[in-house]
Amino acid sequence: QVQLVESGGGLVQAGGSLRLSCAASGRTFSSYGMGWFRQAPGKEREFVASITWSGGNTYYADSVKGRFTISRDNAKNTVYLQMNSLKPEDTAVYYCAGDASGWGQKSRSEYDDWGQGTQVTVSS
Repeated sequence: QVQLVESGGGLVQAGGSLRLSCAASGRTFSSYGMGWFRQAPGKEREFVASITWSGGNTYYADSVKGRFTISRDNAKNTVYLQMNSLKPEDTAVYYCAGDASGWGQKSRSEYDDWGQGTQVTVSS
């Protein structure tokens, strides 16, 4: 099990950038696949991006491909989400999640541990 704490959210204008961080506690972080999900008001939580335990493979939702980049630093027990060219429709609470299988899957049901979320608001 890992405990996850997100940071880096905030208010940004359309076209701007933010970098989210997710700090993990626990010695097993380096074996976990990690994902970012988001939930807008009145909508279901949706997949944004994920990365395998080694960082060797990354996956993205079509809506963010080419704009967002997920990365990890296992020495720092941290996963990042760099978000560029932000759009108002990216407004949501962003959640970091850990997948004990290590594969960083797209389905939220595969994730074992979740952070509390960080708000991202993009103004037009």
